[in-house]
Amino acid sequence: MPGLINCHTHAPMVALRGVAEDLPIEEWFNDVVWPVESNLTGRDVELGARLACAEMIRGGVTCFADHYFAMDAVAAVVEECGIRAHLGEAYFSSQGPRGRERSLEFALRHRGGAGGRITTALAPHAPYTVDDADLTATAELARTHGLPVHLHAAENRDQTDVSLDRHGVTPIEVLRRTGLLDTDVLIAHGTGIVERDLAVLEGATGRVAVATAPRGYLRFAWPTTTPIRALNDIGVPVGLATDGAASNNSLDVWESMALTALIQKQTTGDPRWLTSRQALHHATLQSARAVGLGGTLGALAPGRRADLVLVDLTGPHTQPVHDLAATLVHSARSCDVTTTIVDGRVLMRDRELLTLDVPAVVRELGERMPALLDRGHGRRIQDYKTGKPA
Repeated sequence: MPGLINCHTHAPMVALRGVAEDLPIEEWFNDVVWPVESNLTGRDVELGARLACAEMIRGGVTCFADHYFAMDAVAAVVEECGIRAHLGEAYFSSQGPRGRERSLEFALRHRGGAGGRITTALAPHAPYTVDDADLTATAELARTHGLPVHLHAAENRDQTDVSLDRHGVTPIEVLRRTGLLDTDVLIAHGTGIVERDLAVLEGATGRVAVATAPRGYLRFAWPTTTPIRALNDIGVPVGLATDGAASNNSLDVWESMALTALIQKQTTGDPRWLTSRQALHHATLQSARAVGLGGTLGALAPGRRADLVLVDLTGPHTQPVHDLAATLVHSARSCDVTTTIVDGRVLMRDRELLTLDVPAVVRELGERMPALLDRGHGRRIQDYKTGKPA
């Protein structure tokens, strides 16, 4: 079958898997994640990317969209290990103009890299950490250089409510007034998309897509999820994602596929939505469209890139097969993937990784953990201030 596509993650954050558990998102960011990320070095990012790529290749992911810091290191790992990636150097307005400039320089430097396996995007973090002036400038750069944009927006309902209270507009309306919806834009999460946003998204002149990562929404106890049915009705593709392993603990898109199908049934009150076949479509073709590769990925067909996986359905948990789509979505697991191929190159055969040395990565990453996890310095790379007052 076609390889799965992880439409939004922060691959190097596998190094932070499990360090911030059972916390509201404000505390998760401000008390743990952003203080720890102030310690990051390029080597930490490289090792995290290696471990993440190994996990994704073993889970049948052949392409991922990454949004993080020190992305030259991630690009180097992608080049070496053979996976496909859509990469963006994240920035905040607190970094000043240089943050936006670095994001552009990265995108131009690596566009078309790794023999065409790397595509790139501009990567402002979110409307709550990047001001309107920077978002407007980003939209202008995107149009000038023919680059897409990948950012977080309307991540949860609180962000939308606070934006309305403070500014009179939703985060999606901020994207419209700054011109980002006139570009090709990938919006991460969107669980805070409300009814008034749908007309805004439908009227966008650029290619708009949304990435959904349902496991994290459950862990943070968010009251809403990505409104896939409403987005589908207005023609906005929704790709499947995991977010970073610091919030999701996993880069398992197979799990995201099953959770998406189940949560959509529960939230819509309709067992006929989302079907297993539709869930597979979101994990493959719609995810390919979300990262701007709808014409080359997501299907096994002449003229498409040879990104595919072999899945073993002989196990007792997948037998008998009455409905192949249902078996793949609700019975099979990522560990049933036996072989992963990207651009015709075999990256894993019979569960053996051929391009990455996981034990060596784990050893070095373990040695670096004390320095990486130190929070005694009191620094943060940013502040999360979008929650409602207590």
